[in-house]
Amino acid sequence: MTDQATLERVLPATGEDESAKRRQIIDGARAVFLSRGFDAASMNDIARAAGVSKGTLYVYFHDKERLFEAIVEQECQAQAEGIFDIDADDHDVAAVLKRLGAAYVRFLCRPEKASPIRTVIAIADRMPDLGRKFYEAGPARGIAKLAAYLAAQVEAGVLVVEDCEIAAAQFMESCHATLFKPILFNFAPAPSSDRIERAVCIAVKTFMAAHRAPGRS
Repeated sequence: MTDQATLERVLPATGEDESAKRRQIIDGARAVFLSRGFDAASMNDIARAAGVSKGTLYVYFHDKERLFEAIVEQECQAQAEGIFDIDADDHDVAAVLKRLGAAYVRFLCRPEKASPIRTVIAIADRMPDLGRKFYEAGPARGIAKLAAYLAAQVEAGVLVVEDCEIAAAQFMESCHATLFKPILFNFAPAPSSDRIERAVCIAVKTFMAAHRAPGRS
């Protein structure tokens, strides 16, 4: 007699049911990875946390490496969240950077965001492709979008920037200076809105002082 696990292996869900089941598994796996770490997590633990049979788990993911990659991909997609969708025709650079910087730091400093980053860093040596994918789909994409906006402002005569990629990266780093690393190392809780606003305002002032085109107010 065919048992339920075998049926689930042979007849996986399709369409919306499949997407829902996949999300269910990823949510369960995320909870296990965050509580136990990548090395200590097992497929049995993940199946229990997700509320599925082990057979169903293997239909969707061959091993925990592929499952963790799916979580990383989801995290990277979440990083976008419209934060870096900037209108190149908006020449009020200070206002654009202030909005972007505040949204970026609020997103980055969510307490639940630090644990996945810690886990990626911890396994990047033996899974370099995973680290590369995380960086390319997350930080590198944000830098590229901001660099493209800065390049458009240089073209419009609003800014003077020698290297837009470096300037974009430096601005993003300065926005979360003293804010994100304390969270990453479990040294401090998420910063207040006032502290985020203060750090971002200083970053914007510093950027504009360095890159505002002569004669521009």
